Amino acid sequence: MIKKCLFPAAGYGTRFLPATKAMPKEMLPILTKPLIQYGVEEAMEAGYDVMAIITGRGKRAITDHFDISYELEHQIEGSSKEGLLKEIRHVIANCTFTYTPQLQMKGLGDAIHKGKVLVGEQDPFAVILADDLCVNLDGDGVLKQMTKLYAKYKCCIVAIMEVPAEDVDKYGVIEGSEIEEDVFMVSNMVEKPDVDKAPTNLVVIGRYILTPDIFSMLENTKPGKNGEIQITDALCEQAKKGMVVAYKFKGRRFDCGSVDGFVEATNYYYNLEK
Repeated sequence: MIKKCLFPAAGYGTRFLPATKAMPKEMLPILTKPLIQYGVEEAMEAGYDVMAIITGRGKRAITDHFDISYELEHQIEGSSKEGLLKEIRHVIANCTFTYTPQLQMKGLGDAIHKGKVLVGEQDPFAVILADDLCVNLDGDGVLKQMTKLYAKYKCCIVAIMEVPAEDVDKYGVIEGSEIEEDVFMVSNMVEKPDVDKAPTNLVVIGRYILTPDIFSMLENTKPGKNGEIQITDALCEQAKKGMVVAYKFKGRRFDCGSVDGFVEATNYYYNLEK
C-alpha cells in the first residue's frame, strides 16, 4: 500500500497578492476550510497517513494549522464552537506530518525532488497540488481512484482532463493510446505547448502517483520553460519506456490557483452546504 502523499507548498501565490503576501495560498479558505486541508482529507480517504509538505518562507501557518492550539482548545472547550474543530482534530490525530523547505523556486520537478528526504527512495508516493481542488460526490475521491489504478498497473499515474484547445498552453499535455475506458498509456508529454503544437487537449492536473525512480529522472532533467525543472519532462522520459498511465478521473476539478476558479469553488461548496 502507498502511505505517503507529498504536498508541494512553497510557491508564492502571486496571483492572489496582496492576500498571499503574509498568508500561504494553500491556507486560503474555501468556506471555512483551507485548501490544503481538503487535499489532506482526500489523501486520507485514499488510505494515506503520512503527509509530506514542501514548504518555503512565510509558510508557518501550514505547520500551525496541522498542530494542536492549546490556547484555542482551552478557550472554546465546552462551547458551541468546539465542534468546529472536529475535522481538523481527526486529521491531526490520524496523520503524521513532515516538512522540508524548497529554498529556491525552481519548478514543480525541483519541489518533488526535494521531497525525497520525506518520502524515501524505495516506495511509490502520491503528489497533491492543493490549489487543484477536486471533488467527486458520486463515489471515490480522485486520489483513491488513482490508487486503485496503481494497484493494477504498478507505474506512474497522472490525472488528466479535457480542456478547450485554446487552453492547452497552460498545462502539461499528454499523447497516448486508450488502453481501457478513460485510461491511456502515455507515449509523450509536453509542458505548456503552443496551442497549434499540442498533441491533444488532454492535460495533466495536480494529482500524481509516482514511482521512486522519478528521483533519478529529475536529477538528470534539465531546466525547461522559465528555467524551471518540470515534472512533465521527467515523466516524458518514463513514458518512452511505457511506464506512465494517464487517467481521466471521475469528478470535478477547480483551479483554485486562479481567482476565477477560487470563486467558482467557493460558490460550489456554499451551495452544497445550503
